[in-house]
Amino acid sequence: MNLSASVPLPPGVLRVTEVLAALGHPHAPVMLDDAARTAQQAADVLGVALGQIAKSIIFRRKSDDAAVLVITSGDLRVDEKKVQAIVCAEGGKLGRADADFVKAKTGFSIGGVSPLAHAEPPVTLIDQQLFRFDIIWAAAGHPHGVFRLTPDDLTRLTGAPVHDVTAPPSS
Repeated sequence: MNLSASVPLPPGVLRVTEVLAALGHPHAPVMLDDAARTAQQAADVLGVALGQIAKSIIFRRKSDDAAVLVITSGDLRVDEKKVQAIVCAEGGKLGRADADFVKAKTGFSIGGVSPLAHAEPPVTLIDQQLFRFDIIWAAAGHPHGVFRLTPDDLTRLTGAPVHDVTAPPSS
């Protein structure tokens, strides 16, 4: 693993660090030498399975313009219809979130969205498939920042419910 120890922490990573410390999480964020903007990049840099990367996907709930955060396993795709059925009222729609929406609602740029320490608390769902792994890694507010946790830690830290939100693997 190629980690930088002497890099000053960007503001988003500092925010995540403070929240993790306040919640008693034992693993502070680390800064990677290489960017981990995608789950595959993060897995490669960390030397872990792609599924161990807890990727944070932001959607826009159209009825109230709320951010919907889905934290899913890096080797799977989110099933937007499943998420919509959980977080939208009857007939409500979920839409894609552009980079400006993500930054405004979370305080993070795409590629570094953490599962916690958001500018505005999102509606959050955790993918049950993350529980296939003992250890997972999540973005820490910057494309170079990550932190280690367990799926149970993720549930405790976010207070989010666990659901089946992924699409079946394509063959």
